[in-house]
Amino acid sequence: MQIGKKIKRLRLKKGLTQEELGERTDLSKGFISQLERDINSPSIETLFSILNVLGSKPKDFFDDEQTRTKVVYATEEQTIYEDEEKNYKLRWLISESNENEMEPVHITLGRNGQFKQFEPSLSETFIYVLQGSVKLTLGKQQYTASTGESIYFDASDEHLLENESESESKVIYVVTNSYL
Repeated sequence: MQIGKKIKRLRLKKGLTQEELGERTDLSKGFISQLERDINSPSIETLFSILNVLGSKPKDFFDDEQTRTKVVYATEEQTIYEDEEKNYKLRWLISESNENEMEPVHITLGRNGQFKQFEPSLSETFIYVLQGSVKLTLGKQQYTASTGESIYFDASDEHLLENESESESKVIYVVTNSYL
């Protein structure tokens, strides 16, 4: 078991830096770094202190069964959202994806449709065009992609996805949750 990797994952999910976790547990940033890289091992007392700050119970932390794999997601489990003003439909491909590191969605952009404007974040984003053509405005740069093409970017600038086709465009949009 890689305790350090699990600690790091929990810390990132909480949106804490190594320094912040260290301050809350009276440990140094360097010690937290060593733990996360499995260079050093915590005492039981230190581990429980870290888990308390990270909001994890020891049983859950050590329970490998909790990292389940779900391979098939039925369409009826998917949530759909429509924004008539911006002319897009969003379908979450995995119902609990906001709890995971990646969030895949299927977006249908109607004519002149646009997905919402996003603020800069730590997320990484992948867009695959299933149908039509889209334009991504990332900061001051613009990129276009058509059927079968993809776009991958760090979301460190404001960004907006718009339909460039005269008809409907469809994309698979996968984003890492910004707390990472």
